Parts: sequence; structure tokens; C-alpha cells
Amino acid sequence: MDPATSRRSLRPHIDLNKPIVVSAGEPAGIGPDLCLALADGPFADRLVVIADPAVLRSRATLLGIEFPAKLRILPLACPEPDVCGTPSPANVEALLEGLRLAVDGCLRGEFAALVTGPLQKSVINDAGSAFSGHTEFLAELTGTPRPVMLLVAADLRVALATTHLPLRDVTDSLTQDSLRDVLRILHDDLQSRFGIADPEIIVCGLNPHAGEGGHLGHEDAAIIAPVIREFAERGLKIRGPLAADTAFTPAAGARDAVLAMYHDQGLPVLKYAGFGNAVNVTLGLPIIRTSVDHGTALDIAGTGRADSGSMTAAIELAIRMAQR
Repeated sequence: MDPATSRRSLRPHIDLNKPIVVSAGEPAGIGPDLCLALADGPFADRLVVIADPAVLRSRATLLGIEFPAKLRILPLACPEPDVCGTPSPANVEALLEGLRLAVDGCLRGEFAALVTGPLQKSVINDAGSAFSGHTEFLAELTGTPRPVMLLVAADLRVALATTHLPLRDVTDSLTQDSLRDVLRILHDDLQSRFGIADPEIIVCGLNPHAGEGGHLGHEDAAIIAPVIREFAERGLKIRGPLAADTAFTPAAGARDAVLAMYHDQGLPVLKYAGFGNAVNVTLGLPIIRTSVDHGTALDIAGTGRADSGSMTAAIELAIRMAQR
């Protein structure tokens, strides 16, 4: 069976009357601030928030606002009290258990989609739990062999061939097989999750100038170009490898998504274009998952300066994806 067909068969039936589940994220960061703001937003009646009610009440007091009684909460107790800006390793297992509950609920059809608040990865690792990011953790929970990270800002979509890796490991992890998997998932989910019938995808080269004919590295010609030819010969609109410094420009032509080879090749462009309103999406999962485009912002937690734009955009996109 084709992997794309297999993934579709695993996807639960989505009942649009079911709520969107939101994980509040790191309690010492701005996640609680964002969740409190959701009560006054347009989707309040569609949401269930996984959080410690005591943390939310404490944060509401700190922000000088009334605790929103209408906010539906799936309670999750954090062992350590809420201290803005100071994450506690003691809370890590509770936070990870919250994600497990959310994923299980999505797989059972209890929730239509999952929207995640930001976590402090360093604290999770310091607590002894190997955690490179939501993308990899959710893939493990759902048995997904190849998750694909996609960020969306208006009509700009940037996917990553590799995600949270040290730069020195990117080349070794990039193979023809891995690139085939990523392109297949990206193309499939652009169709099924975003409703694009015949997606056009631009693929960035790995090296400067896409290898400069082999003078700046062989990976572009030996690994990336043959895979693109395979897909193009099957009639898919996939072009490249293009030099990353021009792949995002109008001169590169029409595109529904750009596939970058590594994290900091593609995401600086995306975040410059739409930071604060961009959305992180995990493709390839049997559930819908979107997230904010920023971190925990420990320095502004509880100050009233948190911008809920990305969280709202993540919820909007999750609803649109569920409707498809």
C-alpha cells in the first residue's frame, strides 16, 4: 500500500461538532496568558484547554483580569506552583502527559484537532526526557515514521526536509529515500489538508547556489535532483533544486509550498514574512496538529504583553483543515 494511502486510512473521522483541544504549554511561559485570552476570542465555544486550573487562576490574578468561567478546561495538575519566567523540571511529566491525553482524544475522535502552546525544550531534556520538539514527540505518540514540519504565513508555506538537527548532521541525514518520503507527504497533505488539487512545490538546494555545478558540494546533483526528476516524470509540479537565496523570490515562479533542506534555511524567511501570525503544522500525522510560531517567551509571561495572534491563527487553520 502507498504510504500516503496508509496514512489516510489511519485518520480518524472528524466530527466538526467536536471541540479543538489546546495544550497550554509551559506554565512559566506565555501559554497560560494566551489561553486566558482565548476566552474572549471568536472560537471560545469550540475549545477545550488542557492546563492546570490553579496556574490559569494565578495568571489571571497577575494579569489583573477576571478568570473566564466559560473557558472549558481539561484539568492537569502541575506539581510546582506557577512562577513566571522560571520553568520547573518537576512539571515536565505532567506536561508530556497532557500531550498524550490530547493525542489520544484526537485519535478516538473526541477532539477535531490539536493546537499546541509552546514548551521549554531545554527544561524537558534537563528533567531526563529526550525531547527535540513537538513534531518528533507527536510522531512517536502516533506511530508516524516521517513527520514533516510546515510553517504557514498567509500564502507562504515552508516545509522542512530535516527538522531539529545540528547543522553538521543535516547532510548525513538527507538521503534520496528521506527526501522522497518528505515530498510525498508534503504533496499528499497539500491536497488533503489544504485542498490544493495540483500543488506546485519548489525545492531548495542544500548548498549555496544549489551546489554550483558540483563546485560547492555534490549533494544537490547526487541526492536532490534525481528525486525531483522522479516526481516530475510522474506529472507532479515539483521544481528544483533552486538556490535558496532565490527560491522565495517572485522570479522563482508560482508555488504552493517551498521545501527547505534544513530548519534555518527556510524558517527565517517565513518568520520574517509573518511572525506573530504564522502557524506551525505537523504533516504526515493521522491527526490535525497546529501550533504557534514562537517559543515560551519567559521574559514577558504574566506582563500582559503576550500577543495571541499566532495562537488565534493556529486555531483558525486547525478548524479549516478539519472542515476538509
